[in-house]
Amino acid sequence: MTTTSETWAPPTEFAEDLYERYGLTCPPRWGTPRHPDRPSLGPKLWKVMAKLGAPPMPWQKYVSDVALEIDPETGLFAHREVGLSVSRQQGKTELCLGAQVHRALAWQRQNIVYAAQTRGMARQRWEDEFWEKISGSDLAKRARIRKSNGNEAILWPSTRSRMGITANTEKAGHGPPLDLGFIDEAFAHEDDRLEQAFSPAMLTRAMAQLWWASAGGTTKSVWLNKKREMGRALIEALFAALAEDAAAQRPRAAYFEWYAPEDMDRADPATWRATLPALGHTVTEAIIAAELEKMDPAEFDRAYLNRTRKPTPPTDPNVPKGKWPGLVDKDSKPVASSVALAIDVSQDRTRAAISAASLRPDGKVHLEVVAYRPGTDWVVPAVARLHKLWSPVAVAVAASGAPASSLIDDLVAAGIDVPKDKDHPERGDLAVMRSGDIIEACGQMADAMNQGTARHIDQVPLTAAVNGARTRRNGDAWTLDRTSSLVDISPLCAVTFARWALLIRGPMVTDTYDVLDSVL
Repeated sequence: MTTTSETWAPPTEFAEDLYERYGLTCPPRWGTPRHPDRPSLGPKLWKVMAKLGAPPMPWQKYVSDVALEIDPETGLFAHREVGLSVSRQQGKTELCLGAQVHRALAWQRQNIVYAAQTRGMARQRWEDEFWEKISGSDLAKRARIRKSNGNEAILWPSTRSRMGITANTEKAGHGPPLDLGFIDEAFAHEDDRLEQAFSPAMLTRAMAQLWWASAGGTTKSVWLNKKREMGRALIEALFAALAEDAAAQRPRAAYFEWYAPEDMDRADPATWRATLPALGHTVTEAIIAAELEKMDPAEFDRAYLNRTRKPTPPTDPNVPKGKWPGLVDKDSKPVASSVALAIDVSQDRTRAAISAASLRPDGKVHLEVVAYRPGTDWVVPAVARLHKLWSPVAVAVAASGAPASSLIDDLVAAGIDVPKDKDHPERGDLAVMRSGDIIEACGQMADAMNQGTARHIDQVPLTAAVNGARTRRNGDAWTLDRTSSLVDISPLCAVTFARWALLIRGPMVTDTYDVLDSVL
């Protein structure tokens, strides 16, 4: 979904500032920092939320305080767009309502339009939640509702402002100039038609804002995924600029995203505490644990960890991925005297992997992705360092037109030699794999998974590669196929090649152990 790194994190002073200002103990992974020199109407919105019966939680205070910053030079809102990506049941609806009511009461003749998945869903929330909260609050005497189909509105006579709804169509927002547009449940929108409809209606309104909000979606949530990608890049660039110059110019869009990267355990309460800003306020750990028990894991991830739900890959009959979870041993470690390394490069050369295989004392083969990073320029220096550190039995790399074959000359130049005598290689030499070797390695890997002779530490890139791997026929055998696989399988290719090098090359370079006797 995104080109930014999931391992990115804001500086520690960001979290410290949020705790000091708002008492927020769950900072977003990506979030616009509060500008220290700008006044804000956030506290005014907090009072509105309190009158509506939902005093703001720390995270809502933070988001609204930044969203409603005023540029002191212009007297206008500093942000024309506010993006919010947060998990379900965190109080998004209360913040959405508070922002609309505050806008309706703060200025004259405000046109406010709310959109959800469909017009019907927008009306249901508008009538069953928004109006119910308003009519049951201290603000009830200041508002009235008009329910006629096609002309629904919550009206505020004192300011002559209106809160309406719209459909998810190209014609949404057409009509009078728009002061506040709110696109809710953005995961349901597969294109940018609402944004394209709202934006022109705001051109003549100096204080106009477009808000959008959503929990994680699916791969079909094209608009949301694009917005999240852009928001992450915006925040990372902003913090980089502020690190160079505290007075760096800030963008006109504000973005906030709470998110749990794939390597965080969904069942660990620490993951929830780092991802769910309402935890301890309106949500308890016991409730989240109950949700985990009853929900499909992928849907739990989408709803509560704010991850993008991906389609479940169909099973390739040659890759026994059902066996993979049973091979997890998170305490498994390589044995320094029996390590084989391998490298592989993705077909488009955007990422590369270095993996290791090692014989454990119990006869199982430890499999591990040592490094998996963008590009290829880092591979040879990294392998050279590992070669010096571990003195591996071999370094495997596929030839036969494989993407990583282009690195062979550089590996040789770095001192990792091709055997002078292929029948008598030396420890640490390259193991350049031909087509037959690759076919053999793939079959051996499948057997190891089926027979339970391999162990891994449940690394996300490797598990994803196993789940998304596809194969192609090669005579009566098969081999892993980078082209048809659903994900980049370079981590899987690399561990497969490393295991082959351990089995085949290991016995040829040492007399201290017999790998084949141990694992076959």
